[in-house]
Amino acid sequence: MLLSQEYVEQWSGSSKLVFRFIFCYFAAYILLLFCGALLESPVIWIGEHVLGIDYFFEANGYGSGDNTFAYVLLFINASIAVLGTFVWSILNKKSKAYNKLLYWFLILLRVSLICTMFLYGFVKVFQIQFPSTSLIRLMEPLGNFSPMGLAWTYMGYSKGFGMFAGFMEILGGLLLIPKRTQTLGALVIIGVMFQVAMMNFMFDIPVKLLSVHLILMAGVLFITDSKRFLQVFIKNEATKTYSYYTPVTDTSYSKTIFWVKVIGLVLLIGMGILFGSMTEKSRSDASDKPFLYGIWEAKRVIQNKDTVAPLITDDKRWRYLVIDQKNTVIVKYMDDSKRYFKFKTDTTAQTISMYGLHKDTISNNLNYSYPSYSILEIKGILENDSVSIFLERKHIDSFLLKSRGFHWINERPLNK
Repeated sequence: MLLSQEYVEQWSGSSKLVFRFIFCYFAAYILLLFCGALLESPVIWIGEHVLGIDYFFEANGYGSGDNTFAYVLLFINASIAVLGTFVWSILNKKSKAYNKLLYWFLILLRVSLICTMFLYGFVKVFQIQFPSTSLIRLMEPLGNFSPMGLAWTYMGYSKGFGMFAGFMEILGGLLLIPKRTQTLGALVIIGVMFQVAMMNFMFDIPVKLLSVHLILMAGVLFITDSKRFLQVFIKNEATKTYSYYTPVTDTSYSKTIFWVKVIGLVLLIGMGILFGSMTEKSRSDASDKPFLYGIWEAKRVIQNKDTVAPLITDDKRWRYLVIDQKNTVIVKYMDDSKRYFKFKTDTTAQTISMYGLHKDTISNNLNYSYPSYSILEIKGILENDSVSIFLERKHIDSFLLKSRGFHWINERPLNK
């Protein structure tokens, strides 16, 4: 094997070369992952003058990890690795081995993977990354979904499936903590993240670079301790015991590390549960629903004293009012276009403040009557027009995605 966690007094030339490159590459990757945005100006300069990029790009990917800036960082990362390996090989020809540096390097990879797996695991367990299907999503034709939107809707439909995916990621992180199980943890992470990476590639989800690098980092951990797996699962031989190399043999060091792991694990799990539960409460199905929550269909619209016909080409006539989140609503027009509005209700005065997201605040410009669960009427002034809109609630159970549920017994598949 090129690299091993077992102590080897004299490394081969190829082992030393491979280690130098892997160390330079992943040390630079982890550093740039956290500090790359601070180097925005030089990174942009390299992109423009070295790579010849002739369009505007910036560090902020607005949630995308595969933007142009990230690919320029990847080029810089690879260049650092190649140059660093070359210089290191020239200046450090006489070193026999890098046992101690490999030891600390693998700890860096383990800590990075543990934190990442816990983060991604908890945001799935608490249905933060993939929230349940929103009301406006229920009304979108499937053909209008982006590939990523389709994947998010698919994952968000089943909280149980999302929790399973999250638990598997957390399991991989947990197994990396004890040294005895780190190889199994790396193997679990490779399997879990390979599925994630394939989903990212096939559904055009812009986290491809990160997911691939997580697989590679877990792969480094696995190959440095895979001898026992190869003997058992491939060669069907009894595995031989060997001692992991450790630069510190003092028993007090081992005890200290043990308690550091215990305290760190408690903090990670505690922070994950606290962050997850608080965020889920404000964003998912567990959150308090806003007043008038639901999908309201505009049956009659009177604007400036004229009744507006429900023509499917009309981009001004309301078709639905979707109240899904607090203080924000979506109006879907007859031509299927959408617009977001600020929306605040005063239940005492039975008034509504409704205005565009980028408009000045308007107070109580509409009155409403809510005579029953299924009926809502809005009257007043909306963007300089007098309006009177009569709406009926569209019941959520009318959507098969919401009403179908789970069945142990299916006489025939319901694949619609």
